[in-house]
Amino acid sequence: MAQPFVQLSKPAQALARPWRIRAASLYRPDALRADCIAGLTVAAISLPQSIAYALIAGVDPRFGLYTAIIFTAVAGVLGSSRHLVNGPTGAVSLVTFGALAFIEPDARLDAYEALFLLATLVGLIQVAVAVFRLGDLTRYVSESVVTGFIAGAALLTIIGQLANALGMKAIGSGHQHVLLRLWLTLTQAAPPNPRALFISLLSIGLALLGRRLVRRYRLPQLDMLLVLMAVSLLAWLAGWSTPLPGEKPAIALIEAVPASLPHLHIPEIHWHWVLDLSSSAFAIAMLGLLEALAIAKAIAYKTQETLDYNRQCIAEGLGNLAGGLFSCMPGSGSLSRTAINYQAGAVTRFSGVFAAAVVAVVVLALGPATALIPKAALAGLLIVASARLIDVPRLRYILGSSRYDAGLLLVTAAAALVVGVEFAILIGVVLSTFWYLPKAAKLRATELVVTPEGLVRARVVGDPPSRDVLILDLEGELFFGAGPVLEGHLENALALARRQQIRYLVLRLKRVRNPDVVTIEVLEKFLQQAHAVGVTILLAGLRADLIASLARVGIDGRQPQVRIYPENDEEYSATLAAVRMALSLFRASQEPAAATRDCEAYRI
Repeated sequence: MAQPFVQLSKPAQALARPWRIRAASLYRPDALRADCIAGLTVAAISLPQSIAYALIAGVDPRFGLYTAIIFTAVAGVLGSSRHLVNGPTGAVSLVTFGALAFIEPDARLDAYEALFLLATLVGLIQVAVAVFRLGDLTRYVSESVVTGFIAGAALLTIIGQLANALGMKAIGSGHQHVLLRLWLTLTQAAPPNPRALFISLLSIGLALLGRRLVRRYRLPQLDMLLVLMAVSLLAWLAGWSTPLPGEKPAIALIEAVPASLPHLHIPEIHWHWVLDLSSSAFAIAMLGLLEALAIAKAIAYKTQETLDYNRQCIAEGLGNLAGGLFSCMPGSGSLSRTAINYQAGAVTRFSGVFAAAVVAVVVLALGPATALIPKAALAGLLIVASARLIDVPRLRYILGSSRYDAGLLLVTAAAALVVGVEFAILIGVVLSTFWYLPKAAKLRATELVVTPEGLVRARVVGDPPSRDVLILDLEGELFFGAGPVLEGHLENALALARRQQIRYLVLRLKRVRNPDVVTIEVLEKFLQQAHAVGVTILLAGLRADLIASLARVGIDGRQPQVRIYPENDEEYSATLAAVRMALSLFRASQEPAAATRDCEAYRI
């Protein structure tokens, strides 16, 4: 793949800030051509998706298109990933719909102002995440959680579009569960509209056929846009989208989009709105970051691109913040548009800017024509797009890999369906944390022996019992969850030393990590107990962080009898040094010559 920019000198690279936009004069023609083609391809799918996602959120379709212009351009320029395309998404739209449920259905202007305020709050939260450099924490969210969330959100999107696909009026409010609303819709007295059902099924069939043709003949991925145009034209020719005098059209249509671009608009601020929207804003902010970073990481894995997570977080935040000031709905990274952008050969982040520009041109030129688009056609396309988000091979792989990952995936997906999409990832993360902590707390203890050749190894069956010196190796995380386990291992070691009348215990701490106050207190208590019963402790293989922790709490001063042997990079064993000292101390108390002979016998 051609490099998009000429090579900068090292001084210029050193002075350039990470998010600075490079000069247009450095933009190579081949990169410009590739990004233009990719942007046009992305815009073709972004147009119908943006309208559909606005309908999912229960707002005017133009706000979805405005989001595909403003948010896509801002986040694309400032982001870290070369291929990530942002804009309205199904998952965020679902949460947005629930967030606006406190607004009365007839108060449309209030709902719009609350929508813009919600996008602004989301942007502010995401910027705060970036300012405090918390973006890197998202890498610890399990892939099983993200996969389960995407599957659950896709199923919710499909369920939410069944009413439009059947040509029926959706029954229920945002306060009711989605499955209850589906039941009320399907059991209402009014039957399905056969014309709308035909349109939705035709859209689904043509979308599936179109994607097969695109893949087989390597055509530009304009299939969804062409299907939408063809089905809309068919409905118009059949007279289904043209109302008779005094009557409604035979099938429901979306609202017309004004042929104008968004302008600066400060959202109305009502403090009770802020309180009502705050929890949803936080959920959307975290959901949007997880969604965007998960997609960016998936593409970066293929391209070997290095990502700056905090930079991407601030790009998402500024994109939503700008969107709230220009009549947009909240957005995030789009999996389908990002995949198309990558497959279409995008080279730089400006492919997203070109996609936004194409959407803007279409809105100006053909905005009013959207009034001829049947809702059933969009519902069919959205069902296909949502079904494609469910990665069946990946689901099978995760479900078959381990019970732990399978449980996380299923619980997260079920939470999206039963509890709500805004809490699904939170539930998955909390569950994965509770499942991980017991594993992390499994601090292992192994008794070691010194061979006649001077090698330190684990005790095996057949080794004689330890005498004179007992060696215990600890391995694992020294965090608060491992405190009781550490205390048990140390008590057992002290009891074994007393049974075998051993006065010297070498504790190898070479393989323990991240000590905290709980485990440091356990260790200090153990040292006091050992001193009380006449057992000398030698700490071997200590790393710098553990030595610093012991010094900060003053253990080295309060326990002068404890000997510490740090782990060095030099070619000598701290454990052997500690064993040598223990043998010397033991033999010196009995017969000085014996200590020397013992050390020589073990070649230490």
